[in-house]
Amino acid sequence: MSANELRDKTPDQLREELATLKKEQFNLRFQQATGQLENPARMRIARRQAARVLTVLNEKAASAAE
Repeated sequence: MSANELRDKTPDQLREELATLKKEQFNLRFQQATGQLENPARMRIARRQAARVLTVLNEKAASAAE
């Protein structure tokens, strides 16, 4: 999901998206630890998506504070 798509969402939707991504990261870490991870690149993608969501959330918070 691109940053532009994320900017169209509300802060509550972004928090839900972040929670989903964090759960996915958790599950991917377990899969890696047990040797069941099929696509190691998915860990990197999930981490970057979570960072994008956090960036957009921080942008929205900063603009609301002004």
